[in-house]
Formats: sequence, structure tokens, C-alpha cells
Amino acid sequence: MNTILAFLDFSHVSLEVLQALAPLVAFFLFFQLVYLKLPRAFVVNMIKGVVLCVMGLILFLQGVQVGFMPVGTAMGEILGAMDTTWPLILIGFMLGLVATIAEPAVHILSYEVEKASAGSIREKTILATLSLGVALFVALGMAKIIYGVPIHYILVPGYLLALVLMRFCDPTFVAIAFDAGGVATGPMTVTFVLAVALGIATAMEGRDPVLDGFGLIALVAMAPILSVMVLGLIVTSVKKRS
Repeated sequence: MNTILAFLDFSHVSLEVLQALAPLVAFFLFFQLVYLKLPRAFVVNMIKGVVLCVMGLILFLQGVQVGFMPVGTAMGEILGAMDTTWPLILIGFMLGLVATIAEPAVHILSYEVEKASAGSIREKTILATLSLGVALFVALGMAKIIYGVPIHYILVPGYLLALVLMRFCDPTFVAIAFDAGGVATGPMTVTFVLAVALGIATAMEGRDPVLDGFGLIALVAMAPILSVMVLGLIVTSVKKRS
């Protein structure tokens, strides 16, 4: 009964969603009244969209906070207590893969890329590239936790590699890559993957949840930058050969 009541308590999440969307709605209404003067049908559709967005975000965030975060922490504590730790790397790969595929913002970015490129860059190609890139770096993050590797040993070479790739990659893919780094760190990844990592670091002997558990989202943010620019190099190479 207490679990059901906790799940049905939407007050905190509802307030956060309304606070987040209110400035956006006010911004639109100001420009509508002063500059835009869009037809009434556009305004009605905007209001419908805002209502649906509010309802969807409330349900989604409530489910994430009540369901995914506690489950992720519990899973991490169980996995971190295992005698054999190397399977955590494979588990991290699968976790990063499914979490990225489930990320709504990743699907939106992939769709917009295909739309803006007139179909030359396929939505499924971007989605697969982002998912595999994040999966590899979540696996790398699990290895960081297992072996106690300092985060800057990974981040500094990673971003230096990104700067080198920028020199040789098509500017179109560079722009997509850095946007992809932001959308990959959405609510699904941050809540579930981070919760699992913190649970593992808490349960594993000799690991500090603050020093070893955090930093995984930084790797997730870097993963799409590198993977999309590598995709750009591959596409450019194929075009030159053809």
C-alpha cells in the first residue's frame, strides 16, 4: 500500500514539470501576442501539445524516480557484491545499449538528422551509432569502477581524440556529434545507469561511491561525440571511393 501511495504522489514531479515548461509557454505567448500573430489553429495545437507534454513528462519522470532509480541502485549493489567482477563490463555494455535505445531525446535527434539531411543520413544509422558508442563507454566506465582508474585518465585522451577527429571529419558530422553528446545523457541514462554505477561502487570493497561511482555520465556524454565523428569519417571515405 505504501508503495502504491508513493507512486501516486505526483505533487513534487508535477511542480517540477510545470516550473520547467512555464517559461517556455510564456516565451511563446509573448511572441505570439507581440510579433508572431499565428493563426488560431496553431495556438490551439500548441496548447494541446503542452497539455500532452505535461502529462507525459509527469508520468515518465514519476516512473523513473519511483521505479528505475531504486531498481538500478538495488541491481548495482547486488552486482557489485559478486565474487567475479569482469562480467560487469559486459553487463555495462548491454545496459548502455538498451538505455540509449530507450532514450526519447536520442530518437528525436536521429529523426531530425534524417529530416534535415533529406534522408542522406538515416535515422537508424544515427541511432545504432549512438547506442553502440554509449554501450562501449558504459562498459569502459564499469572497468573504471572495477580497477579504480581515475576519470581523467579516460576523459583527457578522449577529448583530445575528439579534437583530432574534428580536423578530419566532415563539419556536418561534427555538429551532429556534439549535439548527440547532450541528448544521450537524458533521464533514462542518468537515472538508471548512474544508479547502477553508484550501487556497484557502494557494494564493491575498496571503492568510493563518490570517486568511483560518479563520472560515468561524463563518459556517456563523450561517447556520441567520438562515435558520430568516426561515422562521419567512414561515410566520407566511402563517398571518396565511390
